[in-house]
Amino acid sequence: MNDTTQDEGLDADASNRPATAVVVGGGLAGTTSALALADAGVRVTLVEGRPRLGGLAFSFQRGGLTVDNGQHVYLRCCTAYRWFLDRVEGADLAPLQDRLDVPVLDAGAKPGRRLGRIGRTALPVPLHLARSLATYPHLSLAERAKVGRAAWALKGLDLADPALDAQNFGGWLAAHGQSDRAVEALWDLVGVATLNAVAGDASLGLAAMVFKTGLLSAPGAADIGWARVPLGELHDRLARKALDSAGVRTEVRTRVTSISQHENGRWHVQVPGETLDADAVVLAVPQREAHDLLPEGALDAPGRLLEIGTAPILNIHVVYDRKVLSRPFFAALGSPVQWVFDRTEASGLTQGQYLALSQSAAQDEIDEPVPSLRERYLPELERLLPHARDAEVRDFFVTRERTATFAPTPGVGRLRPGARTNAPGLYLAGAWTATGWPATMESAVRSGVSAADAVLDALGRPRDHLFEVFEEAA
Repeated sequence: MNDTTQDEGLDADASNRPATAVVVGGGLAGTTSALALADAGVRVTLVEGRPRLGGLAFSFQRGGLTVDNGQHVYLRCCTAYRWFLDRVEGADLAPLQDRLDVPVLDAGAKPGRRLGRIGRTALPVPLHLARSLATYPHLSLAERAKVGRAAWALKGLDLADPALDAQNFGGWLAAHGQSDRAVEALWDLVGVATLNAVAGDASLGLAAMVFKTGLLSAPGAADIGWARVPLGELHDRLARKALDSAGVRTEVRTRVTSISQHENGRWHVQVPGETLDADAVVLAVPQREAHDLLPEGALDAPGRLLEIGTAPILNIHVVYDRKVLSRPFFAALGSPVQWVFDRTEASGLTQGQYLALSQSAAQDEIDEPVPSLRERYLPELERLLPHARDAEVRDFFVTRERTATFAPTPGVGRLRPGARTNAPGLYLAGAWTATGWPATMESAVRSGVSAADAVLDALGRPRDHLFEVFEEAA
C-alpha cells in the first residue's frame, strides 16, 4: 500500500480525458476492483463470461429451491470481505456470531460424549480459548495439553519468513507432539475447511496464517459469519446494484478473447463484436485463464501460473420432509461428513428441512456418481442425527467444484504473483495471487483491493478510500 512507484504510460490526465479501466472477471476479486476504481472516479467496464456475477460463490434454481453451489463462511478477522459486504449494503444479510461457537459431533463417541464445542470467552488471547480446550471431550487430557503448547509455538512463528511456505504443516504438527487424533479432531477440523487440504498436504506458511490470524490474533477473530440469504443475493444482485450506482458498465455473457497494448500505452481488450480501450486492465480470472490472456513478457515466469495446483470441493444437498437438525450448523468427527449447514430458510423451503454438507479436499470423491454418494452419506447423517432415521428424503443432489481453490501445497507461495505485472497498466487479481491468505472470499477481495490500489497509484488517483480496508486488515 505504501509503494508509490508509478507505472509508465498511464498518465491519463495528460490527454484531459477520464481515466478508464477494464476489469476482466466478475467474481469477488473483479467486482471489488471495479467498485474501488469507480469510487475513485475511474470509468470502469467489467466483463464476465458467465451470465451472472459472483464467480465460484453463486446461487441457482432447482425447482422451488434457491441453492448455493457451496457453503461459504467468513470470520470476523476477514475485514476485507466485511468491507465488501458493507459496500454492497449486504452486511445485515450475512451476520456474524456474537461469539465463536462450533458444535462438534463425534459419530463414534459413547452416548453423552458425542457433542463437544469449540468456543471462546471474552478473555485476552490465548486465554479466550482455554475453557473450550479444557472441556473439549474429543481429546484426552494429555492431548489437550499438547495442543496448547503447539498453539503457543504456532503463535511465535514469523509469517514473513519465506521458509515456512516450503514446510509441511502436518510434519510440523507431528514434530510438536500432535497425535493423529489431535490432528483429526482439531487442526484438520479447522484447517481442511479453510485451506481445502489436510495438514499433511498444506503449506506451514498458509496454515500458520490461518490459525494465527483466526484463533490467536484477537478474542473475536474467529467468530463465524455466513449468508442468511442465497449467495447470489449478495454477490450478484446487490453487487450489480452497487456497480450500477457507481457508474460501472457491467457486461455478462461476454468472454474476452485477447488483450494487447497499443503503441501509445493504452490497452485493447477484445470481446465478441467490440474492442474495449482502456488505460488499465485488471485480469481477475483463474490462474490458467490469466496465463492464456497475458501478453508476452507480462510476467518473468508465466509458466508458474500453470504450476499452481487446484483442489476440489464437493457439496451434498439433502432435503428432508421434517426437521432433523436443531442447530444452524455443526462439524463432524468419526465420519466422512465434515460440516453440515441448515439452508432451509435461505433456500425458500417452506416445509421440511434442507441440509447442505460441505466436503473440502474431496479429491477421492469429486467424480463419484450420485447413487454412490447417496448410499454413503445418508446413513452417516442418520448416525449423526437420530431424527433423520425416521425422516423421508425428498431430494438428494450434489454440486461439484473440481477447481474450487488453488491447492495450498508447500512451495505454492513462490508461484503466486503480486498485483503488478511487467506490462505498465496490466494488473492481476484473484484469490490465487499473493495475498498471504489461502483461497477464500477474503483473499479474493483483498486481491481486488490490491489491484485497484496499484492502478490508482499509477494513474495518480486518490486512494484514501482504500486505506481503511488495509489498515483494518493489518
